[in-house]
Parts: sequence; structure tokens; C-alpha cells
Amino acid sequence: MTSCCVLQITGLILGGVGMVGTLAATAMPQWRVSAYVDGNIVVFETVWEGLWMDCVSQLGIRLQCKFYDSALALPPPLEAFRALMCLAVGLAVLSFLAAIAGVKYTQRSEDGPGAASAFLLAAGAAFLLAGTLALIPVSWTGGSIVRDFYDPRVPAPLKRELGAALFVGWASSGLLLAAGAMYCHCWCRAGTAASPGRPWPARAGGLARGGHAYV
Repeated sequence: MTSCCVLQITGLILGGVGMVGTLAATAMPQWRVSAYVDGNIVVFETVWEGLWMDCVSQLGIRLQCKFYDSALALPPPLEAFRALMCLAVGLAVLSFLAAIAGVKYTQRSEDGPGAASAFLLAAGAAFLLAGTLALIPVSWTGGSIVRDFYDPRVPAPLKRELGAALFVGWASSGLLLAAGAMYCHCWCRAGTAASPGRPWPARAGGLARGGHAYV
């Protein structure tokens, strides 16, 4: 197995995990978690705020979640974050399918080293774009949470902490970007192998007289 095949399989695994993680981060309500900065010892309720709903956990036993009433009444940043995360999920799925096709056609060596280059380029570019799109809302939300937490003008009940969904989103974005870099590297190597200066493997039935391959 060549090093490019190993990179493709590794990128496929990383991209698949990143795709699932991006979907999970989009659906999870733990984007913003209530913070307790007044030295409270006993906490009865924990508030979670996500892209689609907010939840209230009472003593870690009872959990009540409610979807936001109207999409038109949401803040513009939240609507943009929804769109970016949904687009990132869609691109991650498409890039994962393109990566599977790239691995399949790379294994068919009789098609020549440039046969799978289109799939490699599509998978790499889509993985990179998906990771970038997912990284924007996650990092923006994390930055606003940290800024408001240390802002003395923000009342204590309105302060929030980083939720688990943000960490899942950061990890998933990193995996998608790593998978995209691997596939782009394989595409560069496939393009070099398919350059006119290097010979292509002879196809079955493509031998002329004297045993030399012809096109």
C-alpha cells in the first residue's frame, strides 16, 4: 500500500469522525452554559443555550428543553450560525462521499494515476471548506462568551461559560481541516504522477507490435 493510499484512508477516517462531530455540535444545545460567578454553593438550575433550543436542567435530574418560537425573531448572528453549521454538515457529507470514491478509484491502478485526481481534489477542497465554515460560528461564539464573562457591565445572571458543543465543534473542525490537507496532498502527488514527463501504466490490450504501449 502506497503512502498516498494510507493518507487517503487516514483522511477518510478523520473526515468521517469530523463529519459526525460537526453534526453533533450543530444539534447539541450546550453552546452556552450558565455561569455562576457569585460564589454560589448550591446550584438548582443550569441553563443551556444552543442553535435550535434552550434547556433548563434542575439538579441534574430533570431536563426541560424548548425550541425557539420563531426563526424571524432570532438575533441575526444566530441565524447566520445556523446557516453556516448546516452548510458545513452538508459539505462534510459530500466530501466524505467524494473521499470514498477517491479511495475506490485509486485502488484501480489500471485507470492510471490521474483517474482519481478529480475526486481527491473535490474531497480535499470540500473538507477544508467544511472545516472553515464550522470553525467560524464556534470560534465567534466562544470569543463572545469569554468577552462577556470578563465584562463588568454584563450582569452576573447573563454571563455564560463555554459549552461542550463548542469543544466538539473545535475538534471536528480540526479533523476536517486535517482530512482536507491530506487529500489535497494526495491530489498534488497524483497530478505529479500523471504529468507528461512520467509514463503511464500500460493498459490491458494496449500493446502495439514489439510489446510497446500506444495510445
